[in-house]
Amino acid sequence: MDRRQLLKAGGFGALGLYMGGCAPRVQTIGPARRVGPLTPVRVSWNDVIRTTVGLRPYRRSGFVVRAERIDDKTLIHNYGHGGAGHSLSWGTGFLATELALDNEQRRAAVVGAGVVGLTTARQLQRHGFTVTIYATSVPPHTTSNKAWASFTPASGIVALGARSPAWDTQFRRAARISYEQLQLLAGRDYGVSWIYSYSFSNAPPVEGRSPQRDTDSLVPPDIRPGLTVYGPGEHPFPAPYAIERAILRIEPSIYLDALMHDFMQFDGRVVIRSFETVSDLVTLEEPLIVNCTGLGTRDLFGDEALIPVKGQLTFLVPQPFVSYATFGGVPDSASEERSFGIHMMPRRDGIALGGTSERDVWDLEPNDDARREIVRGHMELFGAMRGR
Repeated sequence: MDRRQLLKAGGFGALGLYMGGCAPRVQTIGPARRVGPLTPVRVSWNDVIRTTVGLRPYRRSGFVVRAERIDDKTLIHNYGHGGAGHSLSWGTGFLATELALDNEQRRAAVVGAGVVGLTTARQLQRHGFTVTIYATSVPPHTTSNKAWASFTPASGIVALGARSPAWDTQFRRAARISYEQLQLLAGRDYGVSWIYSYSFSNAPPVEGRSPQRDTDSLVPPDIRPGLTVYGPGEHPFPAPYAIERAILRIEPSIYLDALMHDFMQFDGRVVIRSFETVSDLVTLEEPLIVNCTGLGTRDLFGDEALIPVKGQLTFLVPQPFVSYATFGGVPDSASEERSFGIHMMPRRDGIALGGTSERDVWDLEPNDDARREIVRGHMELFGAMRGR
C-alpha cells in the first residue's frame, strides 16, 4: 500500500473531519498575531509503544435507535454509530431512554459495555431506572478503548442517499445533547478536555464555502467552533496555511473507566455473559432490554447492513509538552488531494497517530504497511516544523 492508496482508502477525511461542517466561521489572523509556541512531536521508531486495531460498526444509513416488542419484553436498539460512538453516545443514549420511559417498568438490561452501552446505562439511571449491564468484555477490553475519540459527530461516514429527513433530525438532536454533556465532563476526572487542533491547506478556506463531505453539513452550526486561519510565516508548520480550531478531546482509557465507576456508584450491576440468539436475550429477568452490542448486532439480530470499518492507531510514548492536535498531513504543492493522511492526538497514555479506515474488513491484525506510512508521515511533518 503506497501513501496515496493509504490516504484514499484511509478516510478520516483530514480536512473534513477537522472542520466538521459547512460555512465555518472564519477568522483570518494578520501578521501581528501568530500561533503560540508549539513543541514538535518527537517521532522515532524507538518511541513506538503499541498499535491498536478496532472495528467500527458502520451502517450506510446511519445509527439505529428504535423500539420493538419481543415476547413480553420491550427491546430498544441503539447501535451502528460508525466512527462516531464517542461523539454521539450521550445523545443516542438519551433517545433510547425516552423510548424506555414509555414503559411502566423501571428495570433495564443494557447489553454491551462500550461507550454506547455505558452512556445509555447512565442516562437510564438518571431517569430512575435500575440497570444491569450484560457484556462479554468491559473496559479496558472494548472496541471503544481503541477509538480515536474526539467530538467528531459526522465521522460516521453516513451516505447521503441512504439517510432520511427523520434520521437527520434525530442525528442533530443526538449531536447537540452529546456536545452539551461532554462539555460538562471536561476536566481531569473524565479525560475530556478542550484542545486546539491544526489542519493544513495550500489556500485559506472561504467563508460560506465548504470543502467538507456532505455529512458534515448535518452538524448544527451552533456546536461547531469557528476557524482561525494562519497564513505564511504565522505558524510553524511546513504548509502555506494552518487552520486552527478548538475541539473536545476524549481519552478513552480514562473516560470509560470513569463512566463505569459512575455506573457502579449508582447501584449498577455488571454481568459477564454472551448471547448467541435473541431467545437467549428474552431469558433475562429485566422487562426492558437495550441492545448496545455494536457490530455484534449483525449476528444477534441479522442486520446485514451493518459492516465493520477497520481502523488502527499507533502510539508513541507520552510527551507532556505536546498540547495540540493535528488532522491531515501537509498537502502536496501540486494538489490539495495529496496529503499524508495522518492525524496526531496527545493523550496521557501516549501520542496517538492515525489513521486508517478499511471498509468491510474483519481482520484485527495491524496493517504493517499503513503503520509504516503513518509513522513516516509524522516524521516528515514534525521534522519540518520550524523551531526544532
